[in-house]
Formats: sequence, C-alpha cells, structure tokens
Amino acid sequence: MIDFDFVSPTKIYFGKGKESQIGDILSDFGAKKVLIVYGSKRIEADLLPLVLKKLEEKGIAYLIHSGVRPNPTLDFVHKGVEIAKSNNVDFLLAIGGGSPIDAAKSIACGACYEGDTFDFNLHIASPKKALPVGVILTHASAGSELSNSAVIQDDERQIKQGFNSDFNRPAFAVENPELTYGVSAYQTAAGGSDIMMHSLERYFDPSDDDQLADEWALSLVKNTMKAIKDALANPTDYQARARLMLNSSLSHNGVTGIGKKFSFVVHPIEHALSGYAPNITHGAGVALIFPAWAEYVLDRDLTKFAHMAEVLFNIKGDDLKKMAIIGVTSMRQFFASIGMPTRLADVGLGEKDIPSLAALATGNNTRLIGCCHQSLNMEDVKAILTRLL
Repeated sequence: MIDFDFVSPTKIYFGKGKESQIGDILSDFGAKKVLIVYGSKRIEADLLPLVLKKLEEKGIAYLIHSGVRPNPTLDFVHKGVEIAKSNNVDFLLAIGGGSPIDAAKSIACGACYEGDTFDFNLHIASPKKALPVGVILTHASAGSELSNSAVIQDDERQIKQGFNSDFNRPAFAVENPELTYGVSAYQTAAGGSDIMMHSLERYFDPSDDDQLADEWALSLVKNTMKAIKDALANPTDYQARARLMLNSSLSHNGVTGIGKKFSFVVHPIEHALSGYAPNITHGAGVALIFPAWAEYVLDRDLTKFAHMAEVLFNIKGDDLKKMAIIGVTSMRQFFASIGMPTRLADVGLGEKDIPSLAALATGNNTRLIGCCHQSLNMEDVKAILTRLL
C-alpha cells in the first residue's frame, strides 16, 4: 500500500423522504441564490415542484437551467456559466444522475474562471475556486455525487473528456432510493454496469502486494451484480435500489482504490465511443468494452483475473489462465443477461468506425491509455474494438 491523502467531504442524507429536507439543507449550507440543473422530464412531475416549494419556504432564490442530456454538452455548460455569472448565483443544485451532476460541477468551476471552462477538461488549466454543488440523486450510476470528476462532451470536436479536482466534490448528496423507482430497466442495468466498472477499473490497476482496497472493490461489484438482478426483477425493491444507490457513491469516491495508484483504461475507450456517437449510454459502453479489453490483456495479470473469477463467480482451480478465461466469459454473459450490448453493431457502430474511435481514445496516438503493464496505444485499442465485431 502506498502513502496517500484521502478526502471525501460530501455529506450524505440517505433514506425515504430525505428530499423534503432540501430547503433546510441548502439553508444550513448558506445558499442564498441557487441554480437548479436537471435534464429528465420525470423530474418535473413531482420532485421539482417539491424542491421549489421547499426553497421558497426558506426564502432561497432560484433559477432553473434544464434540458441537460445524457453525455452533457459544452454548450449547455457555457449557458449555465453565463446564467450563474450574470445572476450572482452562489450555489448549484443538480437533480438527477451523472449528467446533471457533471454539468453542475463544470458550471460551478466555470463560474469562478475567466477562461473557457473546457480548459479544465483539456487539462490546460486547473480550477482554483468553484461554487458549491449539492445533489438530489435520482439515478444510481455514475458516482458523480461523491467523486472529484466531471465529464463533459464537445460535440463539435467529438471530444468527451473529464477532469479531476477536489473542487468537484459536492457539498452534499440527498439519496432516497425511492426516487430511482422510475428508472427504466435498460438504464438501471447500464447504471449498475458503470458502478461495477468504477471499482473494477481500480481493482485491475497493478499493485505490488495484496490490497485491502481490492477486496472492497470486488465485494462492492458482487453486491452490485445482485442488486441489478433484484431491481430488474422488481423495480420497486427498496433494498435493491438502496444498494445500487450507495454502491454508486462508494464506487467512485476513491475508497475502492485507496492506497493504490490507478489510471482508468476501459473508461477512456468508452468516452471515445460516446464522444463519437452521443446516443450511446455510458454504462452500456463500458459493459460492452470490458470483456474485450479483459481478453486482450488477460495474460498480463492472470492472478488478478483469476481472483476476480473466484470472488464473483465462485470459479476455483489450479490453472490460473483457465480460471481467468472462464471469469471473463462469465462477466460477458452477465452483461448480456441484463440487456447490455455485446457487439459494436448493438450500439450502431462497425468496422469502418474503428480507426476514428481508436484515434479519439488515444489523441491520434499521442498518448497511452492506462499505466504500467496496462498501457494501450492506438493499435491496441483497434485490436480491442475489432474483438467486438
């Protein structure tokens, strides 16, 4: 285990009806004028009127910036920054899942910056200040409610990229599992897949010794797999939805990678896919890519792949490679069983798209993806994507 600094300052308000406390919560955090960011139409039916009522009761002024799409766009963020600056907003409230949360984070940083907020995503500048962000979570998926990451897409340049900063960590997250009952089966499965991948990415990063965090990561993944199945069988299973919601938060606040160096590998490849074709749901994209990536790099870390197979699928034996192969095959079968794509054609892509996708993922072969023995160049990415034809 390496030396580390760990911070996870977000206060979680978890349980039934917690959203009704939003006025008190924002007041306790000193909010005077709030910019509310959301995308889904289902927010407008019951939740948004409740939120506005609670803010009005506390005398908290508000503005609304709605319509953020999945894979949030730079144009939406730019408009939000303009609203925040011109109206002296002092707090952002994101209602929804990863897309409105990431958009709110980017707006919060951009409102305190004189340049283009996408400078942060391009890694040519780092935020020095940001407005505080709060969250009412309605979709268990991205883990953005506790993470330091914000991923935004520039459609014009087909660039989807994130930046990490502790300024991105929300001040609070309101988490009522009942608010996820209306999430479709496909989005529930895609969201659960993303939760799994946040911890699997951390697990598969190389380590020199047995890692406590590795066991936490696999335990969270196993728990999430069962919760996905339970939620798909019964969309109003409170305990299943609760596990998904809390796992979402803990999968991406850093705890499942604590004491390790890690660099995501599957996520950057998926960002190329959904940057290239914004209709692709991110969680579905990582579920698509993981088995192909795993097959390609299997021999680089047989011990870890075999251990994953044993913990997640109860596969035992003395032949590590055989265990590893069965484990990866079992993971592909799991993703297929919950309705996730297994071929590029399932998301509307094909062989002709592979060169462009590989170029986007690697900056036209100017950077490697991952680190240490996981590192992938453009030809590696092409080979992985070719496995999905």
